[in-house]
Order: sequence, then structure tokens, then C-alpha cells
Amino acid sequence: MADYGTVARPYARAVFDIALAANDLDGWSEALAAAARVASDKVAREYLGRPERSAKDRSEFIGPLAAELPGAVLLASHDGQNLLRLLAENDRLDALSEVSKQFDELKAARENRVKVRLIAASAVDTAQTEKIAGALSKRLGREVELELEIDESLLGGAIVRAEDMVIDDSLRARLARLTSSLID
Repeated sequence: MADYGTVARPYARAVFDIALAANDLDGWSEALAAAARVASDKVAREYLGRPERSAKDRSEFIGPLAAELPGAVLLASHDGQNLLRLLAENDRLDALSEVSKQFDELKAARENRVKVRLIAASAVDTAQTEKIAGALSKRLGREVELELEIDESLLGGAIVRAEDMVIDDSLRARLARLTSSLID
């Protein structure tokens, strides 16, 4: 899959500004997620990728399908239709997932919130989860939204991922550090 980070940034920013002015960040987040789900569907990608399809056909394809998904009501609005039309005219409909992701990052920053993924070797109990979330919230200075993931290949310990920060305290990382210190 191509990296659409740079391509998606101006679209995400523009939609964010529209959503902020309308005081509807949640609504636009849901609408973008719905459009991204449609655009990333295998059958939809095949349809959208056909060169004989006009930009108008491609933009009008996503809106009605996404409207069937929860939260997509804003795609039927003037701004929603303009967004889809603009993305289609610039052959950027395949960047919708990244637009949605970057919009949600802007929204989280505005709300002083950060998504943190805790990858552990086994289930983490509620008390530990709250303790970790509290410590991370204090360290990052933002409200932490903790997502738990189990990766049995870790054997022990955990990995914490928050935006660009990674704290790797897995057993594998500890053993690698020990090996490195013994070799040096």
C-alpha cells in the first residue's frame, strides 16, 4: 500500500477546519471513517480504479454506499460532496483512510487526548491498566485512551506505543539489551 501521509495532510486539515467551524468534530470523524471503509473495500477499489470512470462517477459511488454506514450523514452535505468530488478529481480517493486517520489525530490533539497501544504478552488486569494509563497521562500531559493488544510472541513484558514514542520493555528487548551489554 502506498504511503499517503503527505497527500492526505491538506485534505485532513481542510476537513478539520470545516468541522471545527461547525463544532462537529465527532460527526466528521465518523463520516470520514465510513468513506474510508467504502474506499478500502476490494470491490470498491476495483470499481474506482477503472480508468473509464469519470471523477463524477467515482465521487458519486462512495457517498451513497457510505451513507449506509453509521455516522456517514455528513457525506451527503454540501461539504461532504465537495470533499468526495475533490478527492475523485485529483485521483485521491484511495487516500481516504489516511485522511480519516490524520483527521482523528488532529481531533485528538485538539481534545488534548492521545491514543496509546499497550501490547502485552498476556492479559492485563484493570488495576494495572489504570496504573499504566495514569502514569502515561502524567508523562505525556494528556488524557490517555489505552488500547490493549495481546501478542503471545513477546513471552513477557510489554510494548507501549503512543504517536512517535515507543517504550519496549518486552522480554525480547530486555534480552537484546543484556546481550549487547555483555558483548560490549
